Amino acid sequence: MAAITASMVAELRAKTDAPMMECKKALTEAEGDMAKAEELLRVKLGTKAGKAASRVTAEGVVTSFVNGTTGAMIEVNCETDFVTKNDSFLALANAAAKLVAEHNPADIAALGELPYSQDGFGPTLEEVRKGLIGKIGENMSFRRFKRAAGGAKIANYLHGTRIGVLVEFDGDETAAKDVAMHVAAMKPVSLTSAEVPAELIEKERSVAAAKAAESGKPADIVTKMVEGSVQKYLKEVSLFNQSFVKNDKQTVEQMLKAAGTTVKAFTLYVVGEGIEKKVDDFAAEVAAQVAAAQGAA
Repeated sequence: MAAITASMVAELRAKTDAPMMECKKALTEAEGDMAKAEELLRVKLGTKAGKAASRVTAEGVVTSFVNGTTGAMIEVNCETDFVTKNDSFLALANAAAKLVAEHNPADIAALGELPYSQDGFGPTLEEVRKGLIGKIGENMSFRRFKRAAGGAKIANYLHGTRIGVLVEFDGDETAAKDVAMHVAAMKPVSLTSAEVPAELIEKERSVAAAKAAESGKPADIVTKMVEGSVQKYLKEVSLFNQSFVKNDKQTVEQMLKAAGTTVKAFTLYVVGEGIEKKVDDFAAEVAAQVAAAQGAA
């Protein structure tokens, strides 16, 4: 039996907003499997358990650079929100996006080897990063980047510094910009229903099946309920099927058709998505409450 630690309970609660003891019970039932515990809570508590699943859990910025049909977007992380407003940190992030667009590095390591100097540090981007860590006194890292250079037009949109979108398209620039803003707001996972990752569909099917089974309805009705839930999910997370944020009487696909525009791909970055934020104090609080509950049992 896997040991359920206070930090595990804290992480699950941060993801789901579920009560602490419910999180502990779910983790115990799931034998420490975080993903399985999250599904158990969604089944038991309904949509409430998924409300905070996409909560930002780390600090940093998303920056982008576009020049004609070449564009790039990068996420650069740091430890605190304070540093995201530091001019040197922002200069580093903006320079990194430009270097990605202009040099097409294979990965983060290759990006770090590119020539760049700033604040007296260099001669590579990685040396500047290390120098700024010493100067600012906080760790920072290049997490991920996307480069688009397939010949299509590029629209980019930054919602502050925490959400970034690149859209590759042919057609009307205004329509493409609207799509970029829509993606930032609605966070689709794919262009079409057919492109939704299989693991996401199976996870949704599993949750839907568990909920439907609790209804007590006949098997054939349960099957239809599950399939209905999955189809609803596919429409909600695929860009072309989503209701357009500026006009919910038409889908994004219908809006693009009316504008004579084709979206070929999009990339969405949300700062800290999928990164666990340090929760030392909260973990201690959880540990105290779990211990108290065990003592009362």
